[in-house]
Amino acid sequence: MPICPIDTGRYGSSDMRGLFEEEGRLQRFMDVEVALAEALAEVGEIPPEAPGKIREKATTDIVTCAKVKEREKITRHDVMAVVEVLAEESGEYGKYVHWGATSYDIVDTAWALIMRDAVAMLDLRLRSLRDTLCDLAVKHRHTIMVGRTHGQHATPITFGFKMAVYAAEAGRNLERLEQLQRRLLVGKMSGAVGTMASQGEKALEIERLVMEKLDLKPAEITTQVVCRDRLAEFVCWAALTASSLDRISTEVRNLQRTEIMEAAEGFDAGSQVGSSTMPHKQNPIDSEKVSGLAKVMRGLVVTALENVALWHERDLTDSSSERFVIPLSFILMDEMLMTTNKVLKNLRVFPDNMRRNLGITKGAILSEAVMMALARKGVGRQKAHEMLRGITARASKEGASLRDALGETKEITDRLSAEEIEELTSPERYLGKADALIERAVKYARSV
Repeated sequence: MPICPIDTGRYGSSDMRGLFEEEGRLQRFMDVEVALAEALAEVGEIPPEAPGKIREKATTDIVTCAKVKEREKITRHDVMAVVEVLAEESGEYGKYVHWGATSYDIVDTAWALIMRDAVAMLDLRLRSLRDTLCDLAVKHRHTIMVGRTHGQHATPITFGFKMAVYAAEAGRNLERLEQLQRRLLVGKMSGAVGTMASQGEKALEIERLVMEKLDLKPAEITTQVVCRDRLAEFVCWAALTASSLDRISTEVRNLQRTEIMEAAEGFDAGSQVGSSTMPHKQNPIDSEKVSGLAKVMRGLVVTALENVALWHERDLTDSSSERFVIPLSFILMDEMLMTTNKVLKNLRVFPDNMRRNLGITKGAILSEAVMMALARKGVGRQKAHEMLRGITARASKEGASLRDALGETKEITDRLSAEEIEELTSPERYLGKADALIERAVKYARSV
């Protein structure tokens, strides 16, 4: 009976989950064993007909998960259980199965095959998300809204500017993924402690042939295992990318607050239920799910880093934890990318509410614009800051607008005309180079 929500189909696409299912992983083990047999035959180590006979039996229809599990009860060694069942099924050629190999020649090379396909999926999903963010940035480049720092109204920005910031971050995460692949996706055929002693003089040629057949590159040097800094780097990337998605999701959740309501997740009012007891609720459940899964992803980093420091040429402390860490890292990232993209593609944006919220401070968010105008007229930056601090405090207490407060302050009207005050207190006039920055960010993000 399924226990983990991944097993129930709740998280991750069927394609991604399929890569990590028992049967798929068993098949990859045998794919490596076959590639090894073929390489051995090519260098004359085993009979030329042996690989074909082994390949015929190296399928999960013959070497089934059930058979392997039964054998593992006896061997108490998962890879040896696979080797024994495959060897028995291969008859007289079974003696050539696993020739000169150690378990993690098979395990780590099989992981590389699985991760290669999984990384390709994540790359496509992240690119799709990047494109969605770029499209939103361009579409809303002039949709003005308040910028916030410390949860307080700061100065105006546009919704497109906010999306462009996220698009550039997605671009950086794509760059990181591309860079780490050459370190992550490597195999090995180097034996018990990495010296290749068991394969003799032709060891380097055997490894080269195996990796060519599997379309992998060999690790430069290994112990009994491929060194775990490679896996740790991927998990750190996954946690970093998860945090980027968490950042977007947290913003959606905040903007969907009833008292803000500047953007919100899509909601199917015809059938979707927001609450079992409050009929009016429309909750940001997908964004909340992404934020929740990001917590799990960040937690996996500690385990991945702990696995770097194995004893001597290796111990077994990485094995059990990696059965969780590797599949979870990929499947949860798959789910988070799909969900975030869905949220953004169906996002409801409310420009009228953005405009309404711009006016909450009655123009106080333009105090910086006035301060800098005064500074440029010779008042000095510090004095201008003190003047505006007093004016905005008085206006807030009296419930007056910044524009009116400025017009009633002789220190201001002596230096600024009514037309200048009007312009300085117009949010549209204080967006700086936002448009050019959006263009630059989108250009970069799309170039990755």
